[in-house]
Amino acid sequence: MTYLYDRVLLTNDDGIEAPGIKILENIASKIAKEVWVVAPEQDQSGTSQSISIHNPLRAFEKSDKHYAVTGTPGDCVVMGLRQIMPQLPDVILSGVNRGCNLGIETLFSGTVGAAMTGCLLNIPSIAFSQSFRDGHDIYWETAYHYGPKVMEKLSTLSWQHPRTCLNVNFPDCPYDEVKSIEFTKQGIGYIDDISIVKKTDMRKTPYYWLNFDRPIKEDIELTETQVVNNKSISITPLSFDRTNNDLLQKMKS
Repeated sequence: MTYLYDRVLLTNDDGIEAPGIKILENIASKIAKEVWVVAPEQDQSGTSQSISIHNPLRAFEKSDKHYAVTGTPGDCVVMGLRQIMPQLPDVILSGVNRGCNLGIETLFSGTVGAAMTGCLLNIPSIAFSQSFRDGHDIYWETAYHYGPKVMEKLSTLSWQHPRTCLNVNFPDCPYDEVKSIEFTKQGIGYIDDISIVKKTDMRKTPYYWLNFDRPIKEDIELTETQVVNNKSISITPLSFDRTNNDLLQKMKS
């Protein structure tokens, strides 16, 4: 069997027991000779690219080449590269996230944050997310079916670029309804606001949940958001530069 890679590192932000990383491991087994998993012990959704600088990290070997880390997805990437793996991977795969990561969502995403950490450390990195809307089961089979096809498509391209990772989003539909795989620019995503839900515990003490408000909306121009809404797979290159060049030029003029 011919593999695309000798060695890959997998991580996520939903935790080492999450269904998405099991699917990602299946995808990786089809493209790499050696698969390593270094993922958070607990759910680390919303941790972005953060790393732990005030708390020590612990790593637990769950099974051969499978490690749980008491930290963020970014911590897991650093631990995998600098401590756990005897040789560096050819590529880092992060996900498959439970829910899309489009536009503004990427700023909060630990899945994307792990991929950004990987490319910061000069390892080509890809984030994978499976879109879904509340009210029905997640179409994990879409990521399962198309993940290897995405990797095969990328293998024909020179996509590795300094300080850049790829962000892949699978649409919220059965795999046999997927229309195409598209290279896209970043969209606005689905986050419209962040609200607070107040609750009261048994001792009458208030506590709070933060919640993203996610109305379905369309971008003005063709972006990853429209592509995913249209039942296609989006692949978006992301970099660290967040400069608003239009505003910068106005400020300079």
